[in-house]
Amino acid sequence: MTSIASSSSPRMPLAVWVLTLAAFAIGTAEFVIAGILLQVAQSLGISDGAAGNLITAYALAIVLGGPVLTIYLARFDRKRVLIGLMVLFTIGNLVSALTHDYTVLLVSRVITGLAQGPFYGIGAVVATRMVSQSMAGRAVGQMFAGLTLANVLGVPAGAFIGNAYGWSATFWVVAALGVVAIAAIAALVPHIASEKVESVAGQLSAFRNPQLWLSLAITMFGWTGFMTFYGYIAPVAQHVVGLTPQGVTGLLAAVGLGLVAGNAIGGRAADANLRKALFGGVLAMIVSLLIVGFSTGHIVTFVIASMVFGVASFANVPPMQMRVMQNAGNAPELAATANISAFNIANALGGIIGGFAVDHASIGASSVPFLAAGVPLIGLVLIAFAERKKKAALPMAAVQPQASQPV
Repeated sequence: MTSIASSSSPRMPLAVWVLTLAAFAIGTAEFVIAGILLQVAQSLGISDGAAGNLITAYALAIVLGGPVLTIYLARFDRKRVLIGLMVLFTIGNLVSALTHDYTVLLVSRVITGLAQGPFYGIGAVVATRMVSQSMAGRAVGQMFAGLTLANVLGVPAGAFIGNAYGWSATFWVVAALGVVAIAAIAALVPHIASEKVESVAGQLSAFRNPQLWLSLAITMFGWTGFMTFYGYIAPVAQHVVGLTPQGVTGLLAAVGLGLVAGNAIGGRAADANLRKALFGGVLAMIVSLLIVGFSTGHIVTFVIASMVFGVASFANVPPMQMRVMQNAGNAPELAATANISAFNIANALGGIIGGFAVDHASIGASSVPFLAAGVPLIGLVLIAFAERKKKAALPMAAVQPQASQPV
């Protein structure tokens, strides 16, 4: 890994903070739908579950479009690519702000989602290139701190704006954030060219590594619980716990604070011991979801448990991203973007599970936290399996040091 930072530099470069700002804008666009879901459903005359399809459409755009775009974009100057992706992001949010047609809104969410996967994937690689290798996990965590700050500030603010001025105003504000991010990247992020221009076949060869596939599967199954609950936190909070719409705004802010803390913990944990960080993070999220499910009868307990869920959930983001990048071979951007796709397959699956529950009275919103805790159990099993396979491969690597092995 090359770096433009001194290996002894303890400070995070300003350009990484710029990526944090862009991630904040993108994270707000992705998750703000959780805060305005009920308003969108009422305004468009659709069910809560149908409004939840806006989550699924966004996620699937990342899943399908992200890797394809990254294969093409990896050959270009990364700064220009990041600017172009933020332009696409801004256009998508402008369309969302201008429409009151459900189909057009779905399409606009797809447009916005197409920018997210490549930006996070390429941006994560850029972040690691600007620091020493010992700070790589913290650099990725710093960039994704924008995602957590979006949940502390962006999503509650978006919910407040949506309640006060209509949900279209929320998307206008997000589009403005995109413009600010474009200007900041243009001014402050350095030009970092690809170390090597890989052919499509060369980039795809990274996927011959079984550990990369296992890492992506860990992300997909380990993360599903997050959006299953978070995407439908408003119906759970209002219909089951009894919070007002204003109370939901406060709940989102509390959860967002947990996400910030969890992301910081996860970045340092990934640098200290990646295996323990992964296993402990997924296990903690499962336990926190069960606690949330048993706390819906008491408002204060529910809010505290939801905040703990935020800490446990986002402690997983840096370790999951770092494990993929460590097994990426010569295609770090593609692998990192593929992991964003894995996160969003999980988000789409979570949206489907949660939407099915809230739209069926026989299941109901009260079951959402418990359903959310189920799928990540598969993630725990995969982590144990992947680490066992990795340990088994070490003796072979020692006997055949000349063989090319993923980092």
